[in-house]
Amino acid sequence: MKIRASLIVRGRVQGVAFRHHTARTAQELGVTGWVRNLSDGSVEACFEGEETDVLAMVQWCRRGPELARVDELMEKLCEYTGEFTGFQVRG
Repeated sequence: MKIRASLIVRGRVQGVAFRHHTARTAQELGVTGWVRNLSDGSVEACFEGEETDVLAMVQWCRRGPELARVDELMEKLCEYTGEFTGFQVRG
C-alpha cells in the first residue's frame, strides 16, 4: 500500500545538512517528494511511496543526521497522490 506523509521537524535542524541527508535517505529507500527549510528554523517535508518506506523516512526524521537535534516532529499521514517523480531539496 502506498501512502503520503507530511512533516514539520523542529529543533536544531537547519545548518546541519538535514535536507541533504533527508534527500539521500529518501532516494535510498525509493521515496519521492521534497524537503525544505522554513523561515522559523524548522524543516518541512513531504514523502510518498510504499507504506514501510515512508514510515521508515518518518522514523529517520525523528532523529535526523548526526549533528541535528530533533525536539518535535509533527506528522500527518495522507492519501497517496503519485504526483512526484523523484525527490528534491527545495529552497
